[in-house]
Amino acid sequence: MRPQSAALGRVGVVSHAPGTPEYSYRVRFAEGDEHTFHRTELAIFKHTDAEVPGGPEPESVFSFVQFRCIVGSKAYGLDQEVSDVDQRGFFLPPANLHWGLADVPEQIERDQEECYWEIEKFIRLGLKANPNVLECMYSPMVEKCTPLAQELIDMRNVFLSRHIHRTYNSYVLSQFKKMEQDLRNARALRWKHVMHLIRFCAAWSF
Repeated sequence: MRPQSAALGRVGVVSHAPGTPEYSYRVRFAEGDEHTFHRTELAIFKHTDAEVPGGPEPESVFSFVQFRCIVGSKAYGLDQEVSDVDQRGFFLPPANLHWGLADVPEQIERDQEECYWEIEKFIRLGLKANPNVLECMYSPMVEKCTPLAQELIDMRNVFLSRHIHRTYNSYVLSQFKKMEQDLRNARALRWKHVMHLIRFCAAWSF
């Protein structure tokens, strides 16, 4: 634990935890001394250790998006009035953002409909035949594609490997489980799950 007030900046080990939160924690430090603190005065070290100041704000990274497309039901003409417009893609932050101590986020999102991966992670997932990434690469509805992104899309066939058998099989089984759950809970299928199942099976067989 890291005390936030008294003995600020020191790291210690909790030697006694109270049964209820209104009582104090006792913390032992490396020098051998012990002190008591209220829970609000302590921070978990593994959480604060990951917080390096000066990192880019996620919202500011959206300006570095290189590729954006529409996936899901909208991309295949299977959407309804209530369907969401799901946008996916990747971004390439400038070199100076990598030079600091704070890491560039591997993924940025807006709500649940918009998601972008940092280009390295996008490629790593693609090499593992991740269905979400492959769907991006083959989406028929591209909204933004810089020359750099076009180079990657032009070589998308190199990401089609035997890994597809494993990854798509896992996704197909997950849709089967969701359909079984639909039948148990509502005694009716959700056609969204059926659509995903057919789409994954078609892509898998291709």
